[in-house]
Amino acid sequence: MSAEPDPTAPVPNPTTRVPLKIEEVLVAAAMGGMALITFGNVVVRYLTNVSFAFTEEYSVVLMVVVTMLGTSLAMAAGRHIRIGYFVDSRSKAGRARLEIIAMVLVIICFGILAVYGASLTWDEYRFEVLSPGLGHPQWMYTGMLPLLSLAVIGRAVGRLIRFARGEEA
Repeated sequence: MSAEPDPTAPVPNPTTRVPLKIEEVLVAAAMGGMALITFGNVVVRYLTNVSFAFTEEYSVVLMVVVTMLGTSLAMAAGRHIRIGYFVDSRSKAGRARLEIIAMVLVIICFGILAVYGASLTWDEYRFEVLSPGLGHPQWMYTGMLPLLSLAVIGRAVGRLIRFARGEEA
């Protein structure tokens, strides 16, 4: 019997004030939407030799949504990318410090994304920019970036608070 934990064992999600189920359901819906769009495009292309190229706009937006919500989930559960060499060689207190530094950097990074994304969204709204394929207002797509950046920031702040309370190690 090994004292090492099984790396393939599922890690339970932490208890959060805002349930992680929200992101999980939205990710599943966005991935389902992408699958339906892609399936429809393949079937139509196979049967008619015509492509639904305009649906790429929806697919790109859904990919951004999945990426940002996945980042939010990873941040809340502490499953974000680490460089194992630097983290694993530290003591428990050292790992906690590195984790706090990582969360602060995530908050700064996504804060910048939220500010500049909101600025871009406002400019697209103000100048009535239309999407190239469907002609929809572009700000409706671009607005996902600052909105979901705030979700990532919220999850990082929540995890930082749980660290400060000693609920996570």
